[in-house]
Amino acid sequence: MGLRHYLSEFDLSADEFRALLARASELKAMRRRGEQHLPLKHKTLAMIFEKSSTRTRVSFEAGMTQLGGHGIFLSPRDTQLGRGEPAEDTARVLAEMVDAVMVRTYSQALLERFAAASSIPVINALTDLLHPCQMLADMQTWFDNRGDIAGRTVAWVGDGNNMCNSYMQIARLLDFRLRVACPVGYEPDGDILAKCTDHVDIVRDPRDACAGADLLTTDVWASMGQEDEQTARATAFADYQVSAELMALAADDALFLHCLPAHRGEEVAAEVIDGPQSVIFEQAGNRLHAQKALLEMLIA
Repeated sequence: MGLRHYLSEFDLSADEFRALLARASELKAMRRRGEQHLPLKHKTLAMIFEKSSTRTRVSFEAGMTQLGGHGIFLSPRDTQLGRGEPAEDTARVLAEMVDAVMVRTYSQALLERFAAASSIPVINALTDLLHPCQMLADMQTWFDNRGDIAGRTVAWVGDGNNMCNSYMQIARLLDFRLRVACPVGYEPDGDILAKCTDHVDIVRDPRDACAGADLLTTDVWASMGQEDEQTARATAFADYQVSAELMALAADDALFLHCLPAHRGEEVAAEVIDGPQSVIFEQAGNRLHAQKALLEMLIA
């Protein structure tokens, strides 16, 4: 396989995405059985974090260790990127020393510049536009619990943020219906919506989005970098909490997902996120297994 990056869900075909999910489930089962699997022995992943993280750092670093390799954590204080070195120069330098790079940053454009200059795989570990690694984990959680998602209905309630954008892309890729309930002024990215319009409906009433849905999901109302908008967003999203009443409108076997961290009592009621239909901790754990499958594909 030639050089591949994972900057967007569309960097994989539908068949490749499903194959990665299947492999992630295999790796999860192997870990539970205590089987050693070291395809990345002596391989190194550079992990650049412009945005802070719990799940992303631990899952990538632990994943590399479990596959026999090593992860190096790099914050803005640890790299010349933080002092103005061009992304292209950093990409070329790291390609001389490591086997792949994951980047968690604000700008999708900067990430794409970095990848264009890189001769090794680059992974999008979150930008303000997309969160494709989280989407691998979300879909693995659904597939493990309910089978293929093609033809199903998913309800997104809340901000049209990077997670919402990724859900739109994966709806098109895996052929399911996505209903996005958001207030005016908080819609998802217009260019992505235009590409996915055959699979996405924008509605204003969250009850319309959740009625009969197979999966309900949401995210915090104010993402990283939007803390100064918290009060205004709390007002705008007051009617967009995933409550027990909304869950009751969904299909009887509907699941609830949240990429975490969550604010109970804001975007989701505690009785929902801690309730029997919530699989959020399995979802969080699947970041490890899905990313191991991705690393194996890109590096090994």
